[in-house]
Amino acid sequence: MFTIFTVLKNVSVNHQPVAGPEIVVTNAAGKPNGLLTDLVHDLINDALLFVNLAEMDSAEQLIERLHQHTPLPDDVLDEYGKILDEACYGLNFAPQKDQIEIIVHR
Repeated sequence: MFTIFTVLKNVSVNHQPVAGPEIVVTNAAGKPNGLLTDLVHDLINDALLFVNLAEMDSAEQLIERLHQHTPLPDDVLDEYGKILDEACYGLNFAPQKDQIEIIVHR
């Protein structure tokens, strides 16, 4: 099963990693989940500056590397770990909105 980690690691736009504003976390009906979307944006825009996602094999490895190389507090890294392990049930590409919707069951 795909997780948000595998989506962030493997999905690219024009052969570049996805950017924070492009990603929106939604439910199956397309309703955005603001909390999860904000967490993903924080992760992409802040934490991933310190590590190369392409070198990571798992969400756990990514969180461990962030523990080693960032001053981020444990509670923030725990939240990042939870969102990275969130099951992804599909992707919806919405070019008219310049978005990639990660579909979860929340």
